[in-house]
Amino acid sequence: MADRQSRAATSDDKKTSGNGTTQISRGRLIELLNEDLAREYQAIIAYVVYSQKLKGAEYMAIAAELEKHAAEELQHALLISKQIDYLGGDQTVTPRPVKTSDDAKQMLRFDLENENETIRNYRERVRQCEALGEFAIAEHIRAILVNEQEHQTDLATALGEDVPDVTTPDEQA
Repeated sequence: MADRQSRAATSDDKKTSGNGTTQISRGRLIELLNEDLAREYQAIIAYVVYSQKLKGAEYMAIAAELEKHAAEELQHALLISKQIDYLGGDQTVTPRPVKTSDDAKQMLRFDLENENETIRNYRERVRQCEALGEFAIAEHIRAILVNEQEHQTDLATALGEDVPDVTTPDEQA
């Protein structure tokens, strides 16, 4: 794995593009995509578990929606995995830790927090891919981002909340 990723990495981790913005190396992009992949694995596990743990009539529709989310997260993982392979890297096999609870609202809160983090990371990943000239990867991530924002909306609605604004200060400028 290290050999393959070292071949994919450039001599330095960051470089400056023609317009003066700092961009990451291909090797660093592989590392970040692997973090994203670990987060997708986490989401698959969480949605599978939570969809079965939610009990009661008020959660039946939500549990069914979480099952759909699990399948969508699997598609995201496959797509991210393909991008890592395209860049010459090896995919992680380790998910991020999954929080559990017996409280339905707490499980939904965990999912919403994870979706918020994922959206922030994928927005950054689009910018990083474009800075590297990897426009096709950026488009794939944009498609995932649309789906993740739908998950965020579903979870916020299930919790009776407005969709959180996860825009970073840099994005607002």
